[in-house]
Amino acid sequence: MTEPTTLLQMAGADQSPSPLGQSALVLIDCQMEYVDGRLGLDGVGPALESAARVLARARAAGTPVIHVAHRGAAGGLFDADGPGGAIAALVAPRDGEPVIGKKLPNAFAGTALAETLTGLGRKQLILVGCMTHMCVSSTARAALDLGYRSTILSGATATRDLPAPGGGVMAAAELQRASLAALADRFAIIAEGTDDLPD
Repeated sequence: MTEPTTLLQMAGADQSPSPLGQSALVLIDCQMEYVDGRLGLDGVGPALESAARVLARARAAGTPVIHVAHRGAAGGLFDADGPGGAIAALVAPRDGEPVIGKKLPNAFAGTALAETLTGLGRKQLILVGCMTHMCVSSTARAALDLGYRSTILSGATATRDLPAPGGGVMAAAELQRASLAALADRFAIIAEGTDDLPD
């Protein structure tokens, strides 16, 4: 049996992660709803710790940092004025770092993300955050359509168990692996963590 290859490999595309100094770091939905709210994620603690490490490195390098936060309805998931809507303290924004609110999984949909990136002059993205199969995935897919090159740090992402089609449960670890494999086929370069990013 032939060893499988990604579409990126077949096209001869560069498989190296984007350099931090040429990219913008986009933190997607690193919010407390995923930590101690109604959507607790498998592995969210280590994912946020990894996100904090790359955030610290980006800040030290002068890499632009953009925070994206889901804005839910009052009293619901990701209530912007409730505890679930707050960005986790480990990766809390600093003064001058934009926070872009969104209503849909894709962080570009109906937001100022593309405009902000254009103002920064950055076409390469480092993506981290939650959930891998949902908002990280949809943002990376949209980024390709808009002409961006995305690198996803797998260790700084997390997801949750889902009901499996036909019955049973798809475990978070299985969904995480499948989501990253699908993204690696065409939409993004997958790296483990900040140590894998060139300067």
